[in-house]
Amino acid sequence: MHLKANPLAFEQLQQFLARVQAEPALRQAVEEAITADDVARLAQELGFEVSRSEILRFSGRTASGVTVTRIDHPGEYPGRYV
Repeated sequence: MHLKANPLAFEQLQQFLARVQAEPALRQAVEEAITADDVARLAQELGFEVSRSEILRFSGRTASGVTVTRIDHPGEYPGRYV
């Protein structure tokens, strides 16, 4: 997994997921987020150095009781493919 090449990023993501598990309001905000960019923004607002690509690379894995699942949203970027 690429995150192991950057232990700080992996640690930051684990800490963020632990906070998501511990705080129901944050968990709700993450569940309502549409894109990985939105989730990364939530993490960054709380002081975690987490990027969209790190979240996507973690998809399918679990940390601190939280499983990261990538969901492809059709039409996520309207007009991009036209």
